[in-house]
Amino acid sequence: MRHRLLLLVLIVLITSASLIALWAGGWLDFATVKGHHKQLEALVKTWPLPSAMVFFVCFVLATGLSVPVATGLSLLAGSLFGFTEALLLVSFASTIGATLAMLLARYVLRDVVEKHWPRLVARTNRGLTRDGLLYLLALRLAPAPPFFVVNLLMGLTRISARRFFIVSQLGMLPIDLVFVNAGRALAKVDSPSDVLSTDIMLALTLASLLPLVLRYFIRRRLHTVMP
Repeated sequence: MRHRLLLLVLIVLITSASLIALWAGGWLDFATVKGHHKQLEALVKTWPLPSAMVFFVCFVLATGLSVPVATGLSLLAGSLFGFTEALLLVSFASTIGATLAMLLARYVLRDVVEKHWPRLVARTNRGLTRDGLLYLLALRLAPAPPFFVVNLLMGLTRISARRFFIVSQLGMLPIDLVFVNAGRALAKVDSPSDVLSTDIMLALTLASLLPLVLRYFIRRRLHTVMP
């Protein structure tokens, strides 16, 4: 049992180091991935299940290590797998990876995050204290804050991993859907930023305000019923 655990840890470490090296060397750049799309497509057609499993693990590890390649990988999933399969892969892999990143920040990188983003840490704690889980839901729905930053900041709050996972799963679903759907027309996409048109950005921004508006009306209703 101990040998199996050590082997698993070794595999995770090697895969993680490989992902970081590939990202640092530009091999996970959107243009590079797009240039090798035909080879990847052929690979998926030949070995569909193993390809999906490898993609899932790589997505989880990349997100868990806060490597900023989630957008490109979401587009790639939409182009390589069927829409439903790609959405399931991206949705669960991104949420699992986000939860791992949150726990990593909480138990390993707390001092680094506090030193790097002291004001954001304070603001995040105030937001959760004021609005509860609706604050996290609003951050997940908003297109502006980088998701990996939200993951790290939430690690320094008291939110439980289970609640973080559930809210993140729901909050990231709309943007996952947008990128997976756009990935089906990867040939027409020159960069991930092309996917988020002004209309989509506006829609996602308005959606991010809904939890806070809901919180306002709930509190107002409770104040009316229980003055």
